[in-house]
Amino acid sequence: MEDFKEIDVATSFRLDGKVCIVTGASSGLGERFARVFAAAGAKVVVAARRIDRLSALASSLPDAIALQCDVSEDEQCKQLINDVINHYGQVDVLVNNAGISDAVNPAAEADIALFRQVVDVNLNACFLLSALAARDMLERGAGSIINIASVHGLVASAPNLQPAYAASKAGLINLTRDLAVQWAKQGVRVNAICPGYFDTELTNVMFEDSRMITWIERNTAMKRGGKIEELDGALLFLASEASSYVTGVPIPVDGGWTAR
Repeated sequence: MEDFKEIDVATSFRLDGKVCIVTGASSGLGERFARVFAAAGAKVVVAARRIDRLSALASSLPDAIALQCDVSEDEQCKQLINDVINHYGQVDVLVNNAGISDAVNPAAEADIALFRQVVDVNLNACFLLSALAARDMLERGAGSIINIASVHGLVASAPNLQPAYAASKAGLINLTRDLAVQWAKQGVRVNAICPGYFDTELTNVMFEDSRMITWIERNTAMKRGGKIEELDGALLFLASEASSYVTGVPIPVDGGWTAR
Protein backbone atom coordinates (compact mmCIF):
# COMPACT_ATOMS: atom_id res chain seq x y z
CA MET A 1 0.00 0.00 0.00
CA GLU A 2 1.29 3.45 -0.90
CA ASP A 3 2.44 5.47 2.10
CA PHE A 4 0.45 8.69 2.46
CA LYS A 5 3.75 10.55 2.91
CA GLU A 6 4.73 9.58 -0.64
CA ILE A 7 1.63 11.06 -2.25
CA ASP A 8 2.51 14.25 -4.11
CA VAL A 9 -0.66 16.29 -3.84
CA ALA A 10 0.77 19.46 -5.39
CA THR A 11 2.20 18.25 -8.68
CA SER A 12 -1.16 17.39 -10.23
CA PHE A 13 -2.15 21.06 -9.94
CA ARG A 14 0.97 22.32 -11.73
CA LEU A 15 0.88 23.67 -15.29
CA ASP A 16 4.57 23.65 -16.13
CA GLY A 17 5.09 24.32 -19.82
CA LYS A 18 1.38 24.41 -20.60
CA VAL A 19 0.13 27.12 -22.95
CA CYS A 20 -2.85 28.89 -21.38
CA ILE A 21 -5.01 31.53 -23.08
CA VAL A 22 -7.11 33.91 -20.98
CA THR A 23 -9.56 36.24 -22.72
CA GLY A 24 -10.77 39.40 -21.03
CA ALA A 25 -7.41 39.52 -19.27
CA SER A 26 -6.92 43.28 -19.10
CA SER A 27 -8.51 43.56 -15.64
CA GLY A 28 -10.41 41.80 -12.87
CA LEU A 29 -10.83 38.03 -12.96
CA GLY A 30 -8.94 37.63 -16.22
CA GLU A 31 -5.86 39.41 -14.92
CA ARG A 32 -5.94 37.28 -11.78
CA PHE A 33 -6.32 34.07 -13.80
CA ALA A 34 -3.25 34.97 -15.87
CA ARG A 35 -1.16 35.56 -12.75
CA VAL A 36 -2.33 32.29 -11.20
CA PHE A 37 -1.42 30.34 -14.34
CA ALA A 38 2.02 31.94 -14.42
CA ALA A 39 2.55 31.04 -10.77
CA ALA A 40 1.71 27.42 -11.66
CA GLY A 41 4.41 27.37 -14.35
CA ALA A 42 2.34 28.04 -17.47
CA LYS A 43 3.15 29.99 -20.60
CA VAL A 44 0.38 32.58 -20.59
CA VAL A 45 -1.39 34.35 -23.44
CA VAL A 46 -3.41 37.35 -22.30
CA ALA A 47 -6.05 38.61 -24.72
CA ALA A 48 -8.45 41.55 -24.62
CA ARG A 49 -9.21 44.80 -26.40
CA ARG A 50 -7.04 47.08 -24.23
CA ILE A 51 -3.55 46.29 -25.48
CA ASP A 52 -1.83 48.80 -23.17
CA ARG A 53 -3.06 46.99 -20.07
CA LEU A 54 -2.32 43.61 -21.60
CA SER A 55 1.24 44.58 -22.45
CA ALA A 56 1.87 45.76 -18.90
CA LEU A 57 0.48 42.50 -17.53
CA ALA A 58 2.47 40.31 -19.92
CA SER A 59 5.69 42.13 -19.09
CA SER A 60 5.20 41.28 -15.41
CA LEU A 61 4.94 37.53 -16.08
CA PRO A 62 7.87 35.19 -16.76
CA ASP A 63 6.73 33.73 -20.10
CA ALA A 64 3.72 35.56 -21.53
CA ILE A 65 2.52 37.37 -24.62
CA ALA A 66 -0.21 39.96 -25.06
CA LEU A 67 -2.54 39.72 -28.05
CA GLN A 68 -5.24 42.26 -28.79
CA CYS A 69 -8.58 40.63 -29.52
CA ASP A 70 -12.18 41.76 -29.60
CA VAL A 71 -13.96 38.43 -29.13
CA SER A 72 -17.10 39.77 -30.84
CA GLU A 73 -15.11 39.84 -34.10
CA ASP A 74 -14.83 36.39 -35.67
CA GLU A 75 -11.67 37.16 -37.61
CA GLN A 76 -9.92 38.43 -34.49
CA CYS A 77 -10.82 35.20 -32.69
CA LYS A 78 -9.34 33.17 -35.54
CA GLN A 79 -6.23 35.34 -35.55
CA LEU A 80 -5.81 34.92 -31.80
CA ILE A 81 -5.69 31.12 -31.96
CA ASN A 82 -3.46 31.18 -35.03
CA ASP A 83 -1.02 33.57 -33.40
CA VAL A 84 -0.83 31.47 -30.24
CA ILE A 85 -0.10 28.29 -32.19
CA ASN A 86 2.48 30.08 -34.34
CA HIS A 87 4.21 31.44 -31.24
CA TYR A 88 3.98 28.55 -28.78
CA GLY A 89 3.11 25.62 -31.05
CA GLN A 90 -0.07 24.55 -29.28
CA VAL A 91 -2.98 25.45 -26.99
CA ASP A 92 -3.35 23.47 -23.76
CA VAL A 93 -5.86 25.55 -21.81
CA LEU A 94 -8.43 28.11 -22.97
CA VAL A 95 -10.28 30.27 -20.47
CA ASN A 96 -13.28 32.01 -22.03
CA ASN A 97 -13.49 34.87 -19.56
CA ALA A 98 -14.38 37.93 -21.67
CA GLY A 99 -17.92 39.06 -21.00
CA ILE A 100 -20.31 41.99 -20.79
CA SER A 101 -23.64 42.71 -19.07
CA ASP A 102 -26.88 44.38 -20.05
CA ALA A 103 -27.69 45.63 -16.54
CA VAL A 104 -29.90 47.55 -15.97
CA ASN A 105 -32.24 46.44 -18.77
CA PRO A 106 -35.90 45.69 -17.92
CA ALA A 107 -37.20 42.99 -20.24
CA ALA A 108 -40.43 44.89 -20.89
CA GLU A 109 -38.32 47.67 -22.39
CA ALA A 110 -36.55 45.27 -24.69
CA ASP A 111 -33.41 46.48 -26.41
CA ILE A 112 -32.91 43.65 -28.85
CA ALA A 113 -29.67 45.10 -30.23
CA LEU A 114 -28.14 45.06 -26.75
CA PHE A 115 -29.48 41.56 -26.11
CA ARG A 116 -27.83 40.30 -29.30
CA GLN A 117 -24.55 42.04 -28.41
CA VAL A 118 -24.39 40.44 -24.97
CA VAL A 119 -25.18 36.98 -26.32
CA ASP A 120 -22.58 37.45 -29.05
CA VAL A 121 -19.80 38.23 -26.58
CA ASN A 122 -20.82 35.93 -23.73
CA LEU A 123 -21.89 32.88 -25.73
CA ASN A 124 -21.19 32.97 -29.46
CA ALA A 125 -17.57 34.02 -29.05
CA CYS A 126 -17.01 31.26 -26.50
CA PHE A 127 -18.30 28.70 -28.97
CA LEU A 128 -16.06 29.95 -31.76
CA LEU A 129 -12.91 30.19 -29.64
CA SER A 130 -13.56 26.76 -28.14
CA ALA A 131 -14.02 25.19 -31.56
CA LEU A 132 -10.86 26.84 -32.90
CA ALA A 133 -8.74 25.85 -29.90
CA ALA A 134 -10.18 22.33 -29.90
CA ARG A 135 -8.84 21.64 -33.38
CA ASP A 136 -5.33 21.71 -31.97
CA MET A 137 -6.30 19.97 -28.73
CA LEU A 138 -8.11 17.15 -30.50
CA GLU A 139 -5.14 16.45 -32.74
CA ARG A 140 -2.95 15.98 -29.67
CA GLY A 141 -5.63 14.23 -27.59
CA ALA A 142 -5.44 16.63 -24.66
CA GLY A 143 -6.71 20.02 -23.53
CA SER A 144 -8.90 21.87 -21.09
CA ILE A 145 -11.46 24.56 -21.87
CA ILE A 146 -12.86 26.59 -18.98
CA ASN A 147 -15.89 28.78 -19.56
CA ILE A 148 -16.48 31.54 -17.03
CA ALA A 149 -20.24 31.47 -16.58
CA SER A 150 -22.11 32.83 -13.54
CA VAL A 151 -24.49 31.85 -10.78
CA HIS A 152 -27.00 33.70 -12.97
CA GLY A 153 -26.60 30.97 -15.54
CA LEU A 154 -28.05 28.66 -12.89
CA VAL A 155 -30.68 30.90 -11.26
CA ALA A 156 -32.49 34.10 -12.17
CA SER A 157 -30.69 37.41 -11.70
CA ALA A 158 -33.73 39.30 -10.34
CA PRO A 159 -33.97 41.84 -8.84
CA ASN A 160 -30.98 42.70 -11.03
CA LEU A 161 -32.38 43.38 -14.48
CA GLN A 162 -30.05 41.68 -16.96
CA PRO A 163 -31.99 39.15 -19.06
CA ALA A 164 -29.35 38.89 -21.79
CA TYR A 165 -26.59 38.21 -19.28
CA ALA A 166 -28.62 35.52 -17.52
CA ALA A 167 -29.66 33.90 -20.80
CA SER A 168 -26.15 33.97 -22.25
CA LYS A 169 -24.59 32.44 -19.13
CA ALA A 170 -27.25 29.71 -19.01
CA GLY A 171 -26.52 28.98 -22.65
CA LEU A 172 -22.81 28.89 -21.91
CA ILE A 173 -23.34 26.26 -19.21
CA ASN A 174 -25.23 23.96 -21.56
CA LEU A 175 -22.73 24.65 -24.35
CA THR A 176 -20.11 23.48 -21.84
CA ARG A 177 -21.98 20.21 -21.36
CA ASP A 178 -22.50 19.64 -25.07
CA LEU A 179 -18.89 20.28 -26.08
CA ALA A 180 -17.69 18.16 -23.16
CA VAL A 181 -19.67 15.17 -24.38
CA GLN A 182 -18.59 15.70 -28.00
CA TRP A 183 -14.89 15.76 -27.16
CA ALA A 184 -14.61 13.55 -24.06
CA LYS A 185 -13.37 10.44 -25.89
CA GLN A 186 -10.62 12.49 -27.54
CA GLY A 187 -9.14 13.81 -24.33
CA VAL A 188 -10.47 17.35 -24.36
CA ARG A 189 -12.29 18.44 -21.22
CA VAL A 190 -14.77 21.33 -21.06
CA ASN A 191 -16.00 22.74 -17.75
CA ALA A 192 -17.39 25.96 -16.35
CA ILE A 193 -16.86 28.12 -13.29
CA CYS A 194 -19.95 29.95 -12.04
CA PRO A 195 -18.82 32.82 -9.81
CA GLY A 196 -21.14 34.53 -7.38
CA TYR A 197 -20.63 38.19 -6.57
CA PHE A 198 -17.00 39.31 -6.80
CA ASP A 199 -15.83 42.92 -6.91
CA THR A 200 -14.70 43.43 -10.53
CA GLU A 201 -15.14 46.08 -13.21
CA LEU A 202 -18.46 44.46 -14.13
CA THR A 203 -19.83 44.60 -10.57
CA ASN A 204 -17.88 47.49 -9.05
CA VAL A 205 -20.92 49.77 -8.99
CA MET A 206 -22.67 47.26 -6.72
CA PHE A 207 -19.79 47.06 -4.27
CA GLU A 208 -19.75 50.85 -4.02
CA ASP A 209 -23.42 50.92 -2.98
CA SER A 210 -24.10 50.06 0.67
CA ARG A 211 -27.62 48.90 -0.17
CA MET A 212 -26.33 46.44 -2.75
CA ILE A 213 -23.64 45.17 -0.38
CA THR A 214 -26.37 44.51 2.18
CA TRP A 215 -28.40 42.70 -0.48
CA ILE A 216 -25.41 40.50 -1.42
CA GLU A 217 -24.74 39.70 2.24
CA ARG A 218 -28.38 38.89 2.90
CA ASN A 219 -28.69 36.52 -0.05
CA THR A 220 -25.33 34.75 0.23
CA ALA A 221 -25.13 31.89 2.72
CA MET A 222 -21.62 32.99 3.78
CA LYS A 223 -22.92 36.56 4.23
CA ARG A 224 -20.31 38.28 2.02
CA GLY A 225 -19.11 38.73 -1.51
CA GLY A 226 -16.21 36.67 -2.81
CA LYS A 227 -12.52 37.54 -2.70
CA ILE A 228 -10.88 37.27 -6.10
CA GLU A 229 -8.29 34.76 -4.85
CA GLU A 230 -11.11 32.41 -3.88
CA LEU A 231 -11.45 31.46 -7.55
CA ASP A 232 -7.83 30.25 -7.75
CA GLY A 233 -8.59 26.72 -6.56
CA ALA A 234 -11.38 26.02 -9.03
CA LEU A 235 -9.35 27.51 -11.87
CA LEU A 236 -6.24 25.42 -11.20
CA PHE A 237 -8.30 22.30 -10.57
CA LEU A 238 -10.04 22.52 -13.94
CA ALA A 239 -6.95 23.58 -15.89
CA SER A 240 -4.67 20.88 -14.53
CA GLU A 241 -4.44 17.10 -14.38
CA ALA A 242 -6.05 17.27 -10.95
CA SER A 243 -9.39 17.21 -12.81
CA SER A 244 -8.42 14.63 -15.42
CA TYR A 245 -11.72 12.73 -14.90
CA VAL A 246 -13.94 15.83 -14.75
CA THR A 247 -15.80 17.20 -17.76
CA GLY A 248 -19.12 18.88 -18.50
CA VAL A 249 -19.39 20.33 -14.99
CA PRO A 250 -20.46 23.83 -13.90
CA ILE A 251 -18.78 24.62 -10.57
CA PRO A 252 -20.42 27.38 -8.52
CA VAL A 253 -17.96 29.44 -6.48
CA ASP A 254 -20.60 31.55 -4.83
CA GLY A 255 -20.48 31.40 -1.04
CA GLY A 256 -23.67 29.32 -1.07
CA TRP A 257 -25.74 31.65 -3.29
CA THR A 258 -27.24 28.79 -5.33
CA ALA A 259 -27.61 26.49 -2.31
CA ARG A 260 -30.42 28.57 -0.83
